[in-house]
Amino acid sequence: MKLGYNTGYWASSPPAGVNEAVLEADRLGFDSVWTAEAYGSDALTPLAWWGANTKNIKLATNIMQMAARTPAAAAMAAISLDHLSGGRFMLGLGASGPQVVEGWYGQPYPRPLARTREYVEIIRQIVAREQPVEFAGEFFTLPYPGGTGLGKPLKSTVHPVRTDIPILLAAEGPRNVALAAEIADGWLPLFFSPKVDDFYRDALSQGFAKPNARRGLGDFEIAASVPVLVHDDVEQAADLLRPHVALYAGGMGAKGANFHRDAIARLGYERECDIIQERYLAGDKKAAIAAVPTSLVEDIALIGPAAKIKDELTAWEDTVVTTLLVQGDVHALRKIADILA
Repeated sequence: MKLGYNTGYWASSPPAGVNEAVLEADRLGFDSVWTAEAYGSDALTPLAWWGANTKNIKLATNIMQMAARTPAAAAMAAISLDHLSGGRFMLGLGASGPQVVEGWYGQPYPRPLARTREYVEIIRQIVAREQPVEFAGEFFTLPYPGGTGLGKPLKSTVHPVRTDIPILLAAEGPRNVALAAEIADGWLPLFFSPKVDDFYRDALSQGFAKPNARRGLGDFEIAASVPVLVHDDVEQAADLLRPHVALYAGGMGAKGANFHRDAIARLGYERECDIIQERYLAGDKKAAIAAVPTSLVEDIALIGPAAKIKDELTAWEDTVVTTLLVQGDVHALRKIADILA
């Protein structure tokens, strides 16, 4: 498996030492560096800034939220970053959830799969630059049919470095994963575990079996965010990750509409997820964090002494995952590279 560096979300400011870590990941031979966005910093500006001094590492978004930009704006950004990086850009897209899409971006959320299909198709047309773009869909229509009536089909003024920039889709549910396999060049899983490899292989196979599927499993990128913490004490390492798991299982989305919670429950933690969510939504974050079992953390992460991590890595190498996306500062990346090389 390849290694990627996930810079993660910003807190109240940029992550400390992240520029140095990006440069170190490039020096260490990491395959890719990824940026995120929610409702604070955007994914594109930091990627361009941090990646400007790199030479070989691929630059990617994990994820760029579709509700934040029209398909044309996303395609323009992809073409621009691909030029600036010399053909190293990968476009990771995601639908996000209704709280962010409707609450922050003021866009409708229903039917995200159908909307994603149209969004990706328009981007591909723009990047291919074969002809002026025309599209008549349920969610997007180019040119716009109302307004002044002066809109006309247009073609990008910029000639792309590559006419087929890789697109990866973030997905957690089986239908979303199947869609990624059908229309994208890769999949960005969250809370993946070797325990559910067969489940996701089946979902992917359904997408690959579609008549117009672009790829098969052999040339499909699957970049999974997997925390790697080298630590002598497993419990203390798990303590560092419990707040992250509790936030996603309990605090992301609403009760009955939390896709992250569903992905974690799929690992065999349905009851634990109910407890975490109940406590988190009641405002007792400390109790929610305490309810995250160490076994759950170990299922979705590689934690503990170096020898333990090396031993557990074998199970990950047998999964569909092609790239492990890890986080940390310069020193953490060096440790990870040494163990996982």
